[in-house]
Amino acid sequence: MLQCQMQQVEVVMKTQSKLNSGLFGNWVVKVLAFMTALFLVLAIRFMDITARTVHIPIEVILPDSSKYIPVSLVPDSIDVVITGDDSIVYLVDPSQIKAVADFSDVDNSEIERRNVVLEYDHDIYTQNSLTLQAKPSTVRILFEEVAH
Repeated sequence: MLQCQMQQVEVVMKTQSKLNSGLFGNWVVKVLAFMTALFLVLAIRFMDITARTVHIPIEVILPDSSKYIPVSLVPDSIDVVITGDDSIVYLVDPSQIKAVADFSDVDNSEIERRNVVLEYDHDIYTQNSLTLQAKPSTVRILFEEVAH
C-alpha cells in the first residue's frame, strides 16, 4: 500500500513537472514572441497611414462598330482609394488621375468585364510611397447585337 501511494505521488510529480516545463520552459522565446506581437500591433495601430477616397470620372471606350451596343448602365465615375502617409495623401490632386475601361474589342452579345486602368504619374506617387486602387477594380457592361 505504501509503495502504491509512492507511485501515485511520483506520477503526480511527473505530471506537475511536465506542466511546469511546458508553461515556463523556453520562457525567453515566449517573451520575445509576445513583445514582437505587441510591437506589430502598436506599429500598425499608430502609423500615419491614411486612406483617402476620391470620386473621379471614368472614360469607357465602347466598340467602334455599331454592331454591338451597351444595353446596361455605362458608368461615368468611379472611386479611387489613395493610401499613404497622412501628411501627403490629402495633397494629391484627383484631377491628375485618369480612369479608363476599354471595351473596344467587344464582339459578342453578353456581359463583358474589363479592368479599370488608372493613369497617373507613377514617379511622383512611388517617391512618396502612395498607392492608388480603383474601387471597383472592374467594370461590367451588357452588350447586345443590333439587328439590321
